[in-house]
Amino acid sequence: MTQGVAAAGPSAPSGGGRKRVVVLDYGSGNVHSAVKALAKAGAEVELTRDPRAVAEADGLLVPGVGAFDAVMRQLREVRGDELIDRRLAGGRPVLGICVGEQVMFERGVERGIETEGLGQWPGTVRKLEADVLPHMGWNTVEAPENSVLFRGIAEERFYFVHSYAATEWTIEGRGESTRPVVTWAEHGERFIAAVENGPLSATQFHPEKSGEAGIQLLRNWISTL
Repeated sequence: MTQGVAAAGPSAPSGGGRKRVVVLDYGSGNVHSAVKALAKAGAEVELTRDPRAVAEADGLLVPGVGAFDAVMRQLREVRGDELIDRRLAGGRPVLGICVGEQVMFERGVERGIETEGLGQWPGTVRKLEADVLPHMGWNTVEAPENSVLFRGIAEERFYFVHSYAATEWTIEGRGESTRPVVTWAEHGERFIAAVENGPLSATQFHPEKSGEAGIQLLRNWISTL
């Protein structure tokens, strides 16, 4: 089912009008807060799984809450895995959030269940080694100076809700211009908080729940579309 949401945020990105962003509607929860946050950040937003709309949008946001295996199952049921892969193959920007970030890795292991992910990045998502789980609440991040997502907000705090994460990064890139930008955070151990890798970006935290800093991160992403 397609739901269009057209709204202009107070700070629309520059460059000739609002950018069109599709939020992938595959059954994940919390999609409406993502839609509202993107609209506030200045995008023209549509919540849909329509293949043509997904392919033609300036940006695609992949939300995700719950278990890794459940999200992968829901994505495959609507052929979301194929839609994401086609966009990335064509250099079309995609942003994953929370479990929408986790499924970009090769696999996830939760409660003894190993599930194949989308395989855009090597690595395994696993349970964090921490005294208190879930990791729920505000936390700082360690963003590189060349990060676009965290431009102007590297010192801010962001809202996390998770018990699992990727804790290793192995892709280096061939040169400075193609090297992925990896942002880290810590809860019990260091884990990947965000990645910027060509057309594919993702955050383990929830920008849509992170106040003005989260809205600014979405503005930063929209400005690259």
